[in-house]
Amino acid sequence: MRAVHTRTRRRRAVPWVVVGLWVAALVLVGPLAGKFGGAQQNGAVDYLPDSADSTQVARIQDELPGGESTDLVLVFHRDGGLTAADREVAAGQVAEVEKGYELSDDPRGILSEDGSTLMYPVSSTQPGQDEEAMVAFVDGVRGITGGSGGLSVEVGGPGALDADMDKVFETIDGTLLMATLGVVTVLLVLIYRSPFLWLVPLAVAGVAATVAMAAGYGVHELFDVTITGQSGGIMTVLVLGAGTDYALLLVSRYREELRRHERPYDAMHATLRGCGPAILASSGTVAAGLLCLLAADLNSSSGMGPVGMIGVLSALVAMTTLLPAVLVLLGRRVFWPLVPAFGSTPKARRSLFAAMGTSAARRPAAVLAGGAVLLGTLALGTLNLSGDLRQEDSFTDRPESISAMRTLAEEYPERSSRPLTVMAPTDRADAVLAEARGTDGVAEAAAGRSGGGWTEISVFATAAPESPGETRTIEALRDVLDDDHGAYVGGPSAQRLDLADSEARDRSVIVPLVLAAVFVILVALLRSLVAPLLLLGAVVAVWGAALGIGGLVFEPLFGFAGTDPGLGLLSFVFLVALGVDYGIFLMHRMREESLNGADPEAAALTALRTTGGVIASAGIVLAATFAVLTTLPLVALVELGFVIAVGVLLDTFLVRTYLVTTASVLLRRWMWWPGRLSRAPEPAPRERQPEPV
Repeated sequence: MRAVHTRTRRRRAVPWVVVGLWVAALVLVGPLAGKFGGAQQNGAVDYLPDSADSTQVARIQDELPGGESTDLVLVFHRDGGLTAADREVAAGQVAEVEKGYELSDDPRGILSEDGSTLMYPVSSTQPGQDEEAMVAFVDGVRGITGGSGGLSVEVGGPGALDADMDKVFETIDGTLLMATLGVVTVLLVLIYRSPFLWLVPLAVAGVAATVAMAAGYGVHELFDVTITGQSGGIMTVLVLGAGTDYALLLVSRYREELRRHERPYDAMHATLRGCGPAILASSGTVAAGLLCLLAADLNSSSGMGPVGMIGVLSALVAMTTLLPAVLVLLGRRVFWPLVPAFGSTPKARRSLFAAMGTSAARRPAAVLAGGAVLLGTLALGTLNLSGDLRQEDSFTDRPESISAMRTLAEEYPERSSRPLTVMAPTDRADAVLAEARGTDGVAEAAAGRSGGGWTEISVFATAAPESPGETRTIEALRDVLDDDHGAYVGGPSAQRLDLADSEARDRSVIVPLVLAAVFVILVALLRSLVAPLLLLGAVVAVWGAALGIGGLVFEPLFGFAGTDPGLGLLSFVFLVALGVDYGIFLMHRMREESLNGADPEAAALTALRTTGGVIASAGIVLAATFAVLTTLPLVALVELGFVIAVGVLLDTFLVRTYLVTTASVLLRRWMWWPGRLSRAPEPAPRERQPEPV
């Protein structure tokens, strides 16, 4: 008897110990979490591939006297033509800018052909690579300049665009966190129908987010992992979305076990034994898929891999240790007013997913074929996806830098207002300058700073920035200068070109890696080759259909003028990894029922009936958290959030409910080939009973 009491006391102490360890961990890592935002890097070189010409240019620029330059263009415009007074105002404001800041060269005004626009290119090395100093410089210039009485003054150029982009990323973390918490709160209240229960997983998710930010900062400091505003925002969504999904699965199973066990500790022990493997495999597939991004050539993508993995693993650890401990300490009363009493049975009611499964099982071949045709038809929408997104179209709301860029493109069609930067060895600078001036598509070229054996040359193309003509000019310059003179061609337009090229390379490398990694995990969990292939085929079909829906709405409905080059790769990684999650929940329960002697059809329908509700709830929560990205002012994040949200909903309500279930019914024991379940004799078929009314 004494041994029983001792064991009972130990069991009661375990949850308190777990909570105490988490409190201590929060005290230790809390200060590090506050530094996560400051570790984010949003400069162009932080996104670029290491091997690209434009990356080399940016690095060499930083080593020149004065460091990296911030290039602006002051644009003075009046419809109908500038007056003499307007030109005096422009000259006076430019003189004030010269007086207030250290400029690299004396600004020289360039008048448009129709006389309505006057632009002054301005460059300064004073801010260097300090993002705050760069934003302060741009804001200071904007504070000096200004127009009235019909004269408009805009500050554009690469530096102004970077400053506007930096301001957007500064607001993303806070906005995204609050919006995601609000969405998850509303959904948890509706799902749990309890005034208290929703607080527990939400608080634990907040703890997981804090730990993830601290770990992300530590990885950045120790291993020099690049953290961008994009990867930081997605990590927040992953922690809250995936963490809430794991909580929904665990709480649903815990509610069942409380009816079978008198003590909450025993119920939680049975819960973790029952759904723990599925949660572990689920998080493992997401983590493995994200880790494959380390093979990406792009700094931003390769950095997103470990950052996202940290978010998922933080959610896993918190939801399988802290959440169970808190639930056990709170006891059954946390479910009030729907308290699951020991020995009770849930109120019998017709399950929506039982009805859906029964309808699918009546004509499984027709349902499977119809679903496949629907997904294939939706995937045809990818043919309507626009070309690569240009930098000037990357904001949902047009900032001043973009307005200035469009004014320059309209008023100076004969030359680009944004220079290409060529870095040439100093001993060959004259030859490189001559070659650049003689290249087709070049309007003007001039040498600038020199230092460290390199000379900076600014080249202006005749075509508009990021146009096909400018792309041909960049390629022509690289063909002539890279091989013969050892020079590099960079600048904002060249950076966008290198980004698109690297995205294409990364897709060909990472997509097979993700499929292979997820397949291995599924084989280990399900002890089958057929079931993993079915799940992977389903999620790939969902990815194609979600991208197709994006192609049907991005330009016609949202008015987006292009598609982010990274959309295909990132949406694939997230949809495959996250989509397989729900397949794991369903298949794991199906395998459990088959091991308990159920025939294949009964196992499939029972798995759908018991897990359908929690999968639907988890899918809605995850889709809603990614949909929060569509409220941000960056087109790339809006497109990514939309495609993932749509894909998760398709996966939840079409693929898992109908297609995987009907395929399981049709394949029967072959679903588990070559595992032992495929060789087990099937029980005699039972006469189908009518559904209760």
